[in-house]
Amino acid sequence: MTAPLIRASDLSVSHAGADLPVLRHVDFRIDPAEIVTVVGPNGSGKSTLVRALLGHVAPDTGRIERQAGLRIGYVPQRVHIEKAMPMTVRRFLSLPRRVGDAEAGAALARTGVAGLERRQITALSGGQFQRVLLARALLNDPQLLVLDEPTQGLDQPGIVAFYKLIEEVRAETGAAVLMVSHDLLVVMRASDRVVCLNGHVWCEGTPQVVSAAPAYRALFGAESLGALALYQHHHDHDHDHDHHHGHHHGHDHGHAHAHAGPEPEHCHGPECRHQH
Repeated sequence: MTAPLIRASDLSVSHAGADLPVLRHVDFRIDPAEIVTVVGPNGSGKSTLVRALLGHVAPDTGRIERQAGLRIGYVPQRVHIEKAMPMTVRRFLSLPRRVGDAEAGAALARTGVAGLERRQITALSGGQFQRVLLARALLNDPQLLVLDEPTQGLDQPGIVAFYKLIEEVRAETGAAVLMVSHDLLVVMRASDRVVCLNGHVWCEGTPQVVSAAPAYRALFGAESLGALALYQHHHDHDHDHDHHHGHHHGHDHGHAHAHAGPEPEHCHGPECRHQH
C-alpha cells in the first residue's frame, strides 16, 4: 500500500468560545497523485480541516502525520491585497520566496495567463487572479496542491475551465490535489475521491458511489441529484471513448463509507467498512 502524503487520525478541532468542536473524530488521508475534494455545507469544518492538515491550527485531539519533506503548494480561500498599494503580478510571484523571471513566466504559462507579469494584481479579473494564485503555488514543485474554495466568484464557464486546468496540472506534474469546494456539479467530474464533511465524515468514496449515498443526499438535497446526473453523463461518455486515468492509488475507493449523522446509517455485507 502506498504511504499517504498526509494522514489524520481521530482529529478533533475547536474554536475559541464554541460550544462544540468544529471537527469531531475525523480520519483523513490523501495519497500521491490523487485528487480529493472535501464537500459540505457552510460551517461544516472544511476550511478548518485544511488548516489543521497544514499545521495552521492545533488539534484538540488526534494525530496528523505528514510525509517527511513534503512540498505543499497552497491556494487560500481569500487573499486580501490593498488596492492602494501597487503590486505587479511579477512581484506577487516572488512573495515570500524570490523566483527568477524564467521560472515565473513558465508558471504563468502553465496556468494559462502568460504575459501578465507587468499587470497590476488589482487589475486582474477573478479568473486571472485564481490562475496567478495557482501559478504561485506551483513554483516550489509541490507534491501536494491544496486549494480552499478556489473558484469563489467565478462564473460557471470559469469554474469548469479552472477544474480542467487542475486535472491537467495533476496529469503533468504528478502532484496530489486536495480541494475544498461548493461546486458539486463540477467536483464530481474532477475528483478521484470525495469526502462529505459536516463536523465529521458522513461519507467518502469515488464520486459515483458518494453521489448515490443517502448521507450525501441528506447533506445537499436536490443539488446532489443534479451532480449525480452530470457525473453519470460524463462517466458514460468517458467509457464510450475508452478513457482511463494514468495513475493508480494504493487503496480501494470503490465504495462509499457511511458515517453516523443525525440518523446513523448502516450498510451490510463484505464490501462495507465503517470508521469509528
